[in-house]
Parts: sequence; structure tokens; C-alpha cells
Amino acid sequence: MDNYLKILEDSLLKKIKVLDDIAEYNEEQGRIFSDGSADTDKFDEYIAKKEELISELNLLDEGFEALYARISGQLKDNRALYSRQIKRLQELVQEVTDKSVSVQAQEARNKALTEEYFANERLNLRSRRKTSKAVYDYYKTMSKVNSVQPQFMDSRQ
Repeated sequence: MDNYLKILEDSLLKKIKVLDDIAEYNEEQGRIFSDGSADTDKFDEYIAKKEELISELNLLDEGFEALYARISGQLKDNRALYSRQIKRLQELVQEVTDKSVSVQAQEARNKALTEEYFANERLNLRSRRKTSKAVYDYYKTMSKVNSVQPQFMDSRQ
């Protein structure tokens, strides 16, 4: 039983590490769009790395839940015997929960930053199209001005 509790603790510690890594990538993504010089390739790279970490986190969750379901009956029956380990697991679960909430908040902030960035890019693109069209129209108009149509001039007064 002690081995199972140690495995649960290790699983929670790994979850904390993975959540810390995800938080680091979130901070990097936030910096990409907050400083104004967005490097979308780096952003995509961070997303790919976070996807790997999230997959690892899901596997850890599944393993933890499966093992806990397997031993939960014994833990409830012998609660006093394993009280120290149970308390430690509860503390780690609380830490995982806190970090999960923090990561979700970071994700929400990053989503807002990326939406703002792409909205500004769309406005800039629209502005550039209008400017380009105006320049083209001006060019067409000015090219017609230089070609003077034949005119009849009366030299009598």
C-alpha cells in the first residue's frame, strides 16, 4: 500500500512539473504578443510543445485516477494508518488545482492578447489595401492627364 501511495505522490509531483512547464510556455507566448513584435513561428512552436505537455498531463491524470480507484477502498478503511500520506496527497492535489487555475488564467490572457494582435493586423491590412487602391487610382488618373486629346485652336482674334 505504501508503494501505491508513493506512486500517487510521484504522479502528482510530475503533474506539478508539467503544469510549471506549461506556465513557462504561457509566459513566453504572452511576451510574444505583448511587446508588439509578434514572432508567429515561435508562437506556433510553443503551442506544439504545450500540446505535448497537455497530452502528458492527461496520461498522468488517467493513471492517477485508475490507481486511486483501485486503492480508495483500502485508504478509507485504514484512514488513520495512512493519515500522513493522505495529508501529503491532499496538499499536492491542492497545489495541482491552484496551478491549473493559474494556467487557465494565463491561457485566457494569452487568448485576449492574440485576438487583439490579429484584430490590429486585420485593420492594418485593410488600411494597406485602401492605401494601395488609392495610389493605383491616382496613378490611373494621372496617366490620363498626360495624354492630351487633340484640340482645335483658333488663332484669330
